[in-house]
Amino acid sequence: MTALALTPSEFVNEFYPTFWWIPAGILAAALAIKLPSIIRLWHDPLLRAVGGLLLLACSVFVFVAPSTIARVNRLTGITNFSGPWVYSLLTAFCACCLLLIITWRSGLSDRSPRTRRAMRGVVAAYSGVIIAMWVLFALAEVPVERLRDLDTYYATTPYMRELIVLYLLAHTTAALVTNWLIWNWIRTDGLDAWLRWGLKCLGVGYTLQLIFDAAKVTAVVARWTGRNLDWLSTAVAPPIACLSAILVAVGFILPHAGQYLHDRWRIRLAHHELRPLYLLMRTVNGGGIPFVLRATPELRLIRRETFIRDVLLPLARFVDEEQRGRSYDAAVGLGLPPLRAKALAAAVAILDAVDARNAAREGDGAGEADTTELLGDIGAMSRALRDAEDIRAVRERARAQVRPDGVQVTN
Repeated sequence: MTALALTPSEFVNEFYPTFWWIPAGILAAALAIKLPSIIRLWHDPLLRAVGGLLLLACSVFVFVAPSTIARVNRLTGITNFSGPWVYSLLTAFCACCLLLIITWRSGLSDRSPRTRRAMRGVVAAYSGVIIAMWVLFALAEVPVERLRDLDTYYATTPYMRELIVLYLLAHTTAALVTNWLIWNWIRTDGLDAWLRWGLKCLGVGYTLQLIFDAAKVTAVVARWTGRNLDWLSTAVAPPIACLSAILVAVGFILPHAGQYLHDRWRIRLAHHELRPLYLLMRTVNGGGIPFVLRATPELRLIRRETFIRDVLLPLARFVDEEQRGRSYDAAVGLGLPPLRAKALAAAVAILDAVDARNAAREGDGAGEADTTELLGDIGAMSRALRDAEDIRAVRERARAQVRPDGVQVTN
């Protein structure tokens, strides 16, 4: 009977031709999700850098797929042209990661000589590496096309050997430096939660890149000593590279996407919390806010807040300030904290004001009220309107504090 189970090495070999399209697709999806924000906030250099990094990472996995390697070689008419091309993309990706980490950590306002020197050093060093790789490739003899094992097959070939060592050295150096910067940054106090989680993803992703480099270097060195450990390069390194790229992409996206989603959630929650007070104000005004199909969440929130305040302002003259004070004392007497008691007292006062306004004749009113407090925290007031039991308890306790002849009872 033929065994159906595949070893990890056999599994990678089985799916190697299509394996690379998985991270390429994930990175492309991440870029597509991020693209609207990049276009809308094009002035933000960090967002542009993250977009460029995702595009570069996606390109690496597209061009490293065996089918793409063969097609590029045919189009250029140069055997193994894809080798230095993929190595160049990978080296540029390493440089972009370093530049982004340096800029991100230092802040866009940091234009210190040290930061500028570091960035110029990264650009110069990795540009030099890319140029040197193409020079070495031009000098090397690589007549046999290799779609999967170029680095191990030509590990002992003059000039190609140096090219492979150069790209592995550049990649390992970038991974080491980036790891050091990231893990030092993670230990900094006062980091935003989204930023910290993003940095942790980056840290794990770049740690995996070091494992990728270790597998590649081991396989190449084994060739130098006459041994064959190519499976480390062709079966172990690829899935590590895929997982690393995904974690790095998530790490760069998470702080921006997380903060964006947090802000969206906060705005929508504030809009939802104002619903009870908005519905109450509609009964006073006799109408509401016209529906606008393409209104942004921010605009909907502003329009709801404006509508509520516009209705509350004339309604304030029907507010009984003495009754509001008694309601506050009643809420405190029920054991509620001061802020909660204040919100409940305002909610009771507004409900009473609506009743008074509905029963009043033209020109009636209780007088001037403190509109500053009423208009101050309409969110807390609206949340208090949801708690019918608490409002009922406050009203009953406030009434119990007044004798039938209208004299307030003091405890």
